[in-house]
Amino acid sequence: MSTLLPCFKAYDIRGRVPDVLNAPLAHALGRAVAEVLGANRVVLGRDARLSGPLLRDALANGLREAGASVTDIGLCGTEEMYYAAANHTAGEPFDAGIMITGSHNPADENGFKLVRGGAIPVSGDSGLFALRDRVAELLAGGAHPRAADAASPAMRETSFRADYVRWLLDYSGVGQLGSTPGRKPLKIVADAGNGCAGLVLHDLAKNLPFDFTCLHMEPDGSFPNGVPNPLLPERRAATAAAVRESGADMGIAWDGDFDRCFFYDSDGNFIEGYYCIGLLAQELLRRAPGGKVVHDTRVYWNTREMVLAAGGQPVMGKTGHAFMKERMRVEDAVYGGEMSAHHYFRDFAYCDSGMLPWLLVAALLHRTGRTLAELVAERMAAYPCSGEINRRVQDAPALMRLVREQYAPDALYEDSMDGVNLEFADWRFNLRMSNTEPLLRLNVESRSNRALLEDKTAGLLHLLEARGGAVPA
Repeated sequence: MSTLLPCFKAYDIRGRVPDVLNAPLAHALGRAVAEVLGANRVVLGRDARLSGPLLRDALANGLREAGASVTDIGLCGTEEMYYAAANHTAGEPFDAGIMITGSHNPADENGFKLVRGGAIPVSGDSGLFALRDRVAELLAGGAHPRAADAASPAMRETSFRADYVRWLLDYSGVGQLGSTPGRKPLKIVADAGNGCAGLVLHDLAKNLPFDFTCLHMEPDGSFPNGVPNPLLPERRAATAAAVRESGADMGIAWDGDFDRCFFYDSDGNFIEGYYCIGLLAQELLRRAPGGKVVHDTRVYWNTREMVLAAGGQPVMGKTGHAFMKERMRVEDAVYGGEMSAHHYFRDFAYCDSGMLPWLLVAALLHRTGRTLAELVAERMAAYPCSGEINRRVQDAPALMRLVREQYAPDALYEDSMDGVNLEFADWRFNLRMSNTEPLLRLNVESRSNRALLEDKTAGLLHLLEARGGAVPA
């Protein structure tokens, strides 16, 4: 049935509205969550996308029709839904949580992220495909959305934001920071991209000893300033310019549901998420000496070196938020990081947060008096990386076999956990298929040799394009 519902991906549901995602599918998903997962109490949240209320209403009615009570926390970030589902709230625990979000995708797309009680992710390996099959059955049987009747469990609207903000301030330690005599307050540019990050930042800023310059704080699902996706170079200019113009110490930007945050140094330079992993790992290992840190397969030499230097244990995990969380639970890892700017925390139910990383980094800058550029420049020189390069292809498995045949004979180490992962003496690369799009994703890094990095990256791209017809995504 997977071909009938291509919106069900490896670890979430996403697609264009209304031709792929629509009210009938959302209604059927609500029924399936109650029936397949046995969820009696479900918390819902949604990002700013214009299709959110329609999908929320249909989803909630499907849940209620199947006998589940629904708590709607309204406009929020994905991590606010995680916070509620992880039982950080008073009263009976939730059995499941669903976030309606398109994250960084185009404005006419949307999606669903699902967790069980305790914020345990629902992926293709842990129930998502069973939900897909039940949704397909319901749709094939002519199920259609309708309002829940008076006998259905109620839906209530509430917010746990105040509790969540207090938890962020306490856990990060930034809530206890005061002004430092003789030192100016940290100046931060914050760009919410018209997503939902501004809602939480508004409450956080009142409790922080920092000066903020805020951009695009109002949630607006039409995204008048462009879709919030700072991984795209064309989406970085406004934040970078504001950092330079305001003389800020640091810039931060988020995607639409703010489960990822992105950093800029005081010159407005974008900092690849890769280099923040080692930085945050060392901060978390200060709290949990000897702890484990999970990293993804794409680029990791810098992370492993920094984790080992801090007395921690690096562990490789498969790319993707559900896979990373599952590996962290198995390892009881204190922290996990992906180069795509997902950062996971054991004390946050192993979930990813776009608020904790910048709060921890800001506390570090405040405590040490050092700049972000100073903290990452040496690491960027020691392990230059290509950044993720995406290519649209016709036959991804065949191209991956071709690349492996060409490069594996000379490799010193090979791992097949997530694509083609080969290491050589002074450089390495990972080539993997996207879990969500018809793309190949290439990442290359070297040891202190940018010329070698550029040469090897060019060679790999030439092979993909000349032998496989790959084109830029």
